[in-house]
Amino acid sequence: MRTPMSMSMRSIKITMSAIAVLASVVTAATPANAQLAGEPLTDVRIATHFDLSAGQMPENITLLPDGTADVTFAASRQVAQITPQGATRILATLPAPTDGGVNTPALGFPLATGIVHTSDGTVYVLYATGTADLTGLWRLRPGQSPLRIAALPAGGLPNGLALDEHGKQLYITDSVLGTVWTVPVTGGTATAWSTAPELASTGFLGANGAKVHRGALWVTNLDKGTLLRIPIRPGNRAGTPQVRASGLTGIDDFAFTGHGEEVLAALNAPNTVVRIHPNGTTTTVLNATNGLQNPTSIALHGNNVYILNAAYFTATDPNLVRARLHSHR
Repeated sequence: MRTPMSMSMRSIKITMSAIAVLASVVTAATPANAQLAGEPLTDVRIATHFDLSAGQMPENITLLPDGTADVTFAASRQVAQITPQGATRILATLPAPTDGGVNTPALGFPLATGIVHTSDGTVYVLYATGTADLTGLWRLRPGQSPLRIAALPAGGLPNGLALDEHGKQLYITDSVLGTVWTVPVTGGTATAWSTAPELASTGFLGANGAKVHRGALWVTNLDKGTLLRIPIRPGNRAGTPQVRASGLTGIDDFAFTGHGEEVLAALNAPNTVVRIHPNGTTTTVLNATNGLQNPTSIALHGNNVYILNAAYFTATDPNLVRARLHSHR
């Protein structure tokens, strides 16, 4: 009998073969305004290896105060915790769709995507299955089973998740529908916050990574290679998107370095991490020689940098790369 996991892995292989052309096009690409790095990242190392055969393709990350990382494993539908020493523990597995997730838009397999946590330890996770009963925002509390607290359209692909803990709102990017949804941290009905054309895809995946920073929601668009800033207006209204950087082929998720609007961003198929300066220029700081295997997301704990690598196209070594950030001043 085929298990849901074996069916999911088979679907993943078929899907990845179908988009291999995309990978070949963008792997060699670099941002048009990229420069060579002056070693702002040091002590680069692979801290943890994950099990590709078990679907442990890490998609997104949130860091706890002690440096512990909570991550989503896309293909295994799991939420896992990585200790500062590199040990992996599975926290939860989301329920499998009855059809195996073959109707999940754009990808054809069910996947856990964005993840954030609140100061009380509650974890929020996005799940895309192509089915109305499971697609949406899920909540994990210690000692409790995962619970869906907001439904999202089955025809979409909820991907990036950002928390405004002050405003008690969650923001969700939909990479297929070109929409940012907003949901209260208590759950409820999702509201379309922005459907600006800058969020739309051009054939594969549009709006992707998301972070709340200094009164705005920042969003990447994978297809368009852009980093957007969308002001959060009074009454939780969306302002007009501003393109803050472009030419970022294959951009996925990102993190602010703590120096104003400076960003580290993961460029997935090109296998690079770039530093985006406040003026929109970029510096390539890591590449495949540093252990990158299709980087998906980045987080910072002080000057400690965590980079997840899903190995979607390389199909070799999904892992967690760690490094230290040094600023040029």
